[in-house]
Amino acid sequence: MKITLQIFSVLLLLAGLVFFLQGINVIPGSFMTGDPQWAINGAIAMVIGIGLFVWVNRGK
Repeated sequence: MKITLQIFSVLLLLAGLVFFLQGINVIPGSFMTGDPQWAINGAIAMVIGIGLFVWVNRGK
């Protein structure tokens, strides 16, 4: 289960990064390009992904 959550958190982080970069108009070619709402959504997804990764890997 730990490995599954680690993979999911990394994928969430990467997807959030893509959303963020499209939202701030760095990656062109999508309906998300240049839309600040997608930058916000991407930033939220990245924070959740990082938080989940840290939570899964914390020592017990």
